[in-house]
Amino acid sequence: MNFIQEIREKARQKKQKIVLPESQDRRIIEAGAFLNREGLAHIILLGKKEEIISKAKKEGIELEGVEIIDPASFPEIEDFAETLYQMRKEKGMEKEEARKLITDPLYFSTMLVQKGYAGGSVAGADNSTGDVLRPAMQIIKTAPGISVISGAFIMLLDSKFAPDGKLIFADCAVNPQPDAEQLGEIGVASAKTARDIAGLEPRTAFLSFSTKGSAKHPLVEKVSRATAKAKELDPEGAYDGELQADAALVPDIGNKKAPESKIAGKANVLVFPDLQSGNIGYKMVERLGGAEAVGPILQGMAKPVNDLSRGCSVDDIINLVAITALQVKA
Repeated sequence: MNFIQEIREKARQKKQKIVLPESQDRRIIEAGAFLNREGLAHIILLGKKEEIISKAKKEGIELEGVEIIDPASFPEIEDFAETLYQMRKEKGMEKEEARKLITDPLYFSTMLVQKGYAGGSVAGADNSTGDVLRPAMQIIKTAPGISVISGAFIMLLDSKFAPDGKLIFADCAVNPQPDAEQLGEIGVASAKTARDIAGLEPRTAFLSFSTKGSAKHPLVEKVSRATAKAKELDPEGAYDGELQADAALVPDIGNKKAPESKIAGKANVLVFPDLQSGNIGYKMVERLGGAEAVGPILQGMAKPVNDLSRGCSVDDIINLVAITALQVKA
């Protein structure tokens, strides 16, 4: 069983309610029907029932068992609007604005998750990352002890490069220039993704161009402080830095450059110092190293919301819904 099959099977066992707000997109309807039919998740689509069913029929898609909710006629819509107003009134939101905004599918789906009607939400097939993240940041917010949302990729590699065939790369999607504290939080969130989604016992390396003080520079000091922050937040976790990539990944080099480290040469979670290096790194490993990149998986939120690429395939949607289901707390 390969990793994607494993993820789908784990999702089938959990069978979480996941909301897909972009029901105007054929790919979403097709993926939702498959997920529901195969028992990978209980799917909620948003919109007018007759319109969604009509569109599905034209595409030859059977929606049996898929739940369809129209935000405008939802019985708790006033409660949802009041909750949004109370959350945002100090930022200047008026009640009428909250009533209007809560019928937006992205806001409504996020409130469904916040209120416990759904375990998670997946969007982005027809919306930008900013549009997907905005309601999540305003309504769900970040997990305790975490102030920043980040994006991780699970890199599927030949076992000669990673003993388990998997590495976690972060942050490769969200934060251009995290400070030391934020970087430490990203490390802790990435370790959780490694354990919960990839099935790894995380060994987290904070990467730099220096290993254990081999170079002196403010950028190196930031990575060292980030490592200390991660250890403070998660004292039982396995974190080390700063480490060069080869020292983090190659046993012989790790033993030579950082002989006292329990992570060097054995890391399976790599935390990049900024978005530029993370994004470049995962794309080079994917394109030149032949790795498969699964993600981005948004991490650090109190409840799961994930963002699709607008060029996503039906399989991409199915896989991200399965991953989202695994992020739902038991």
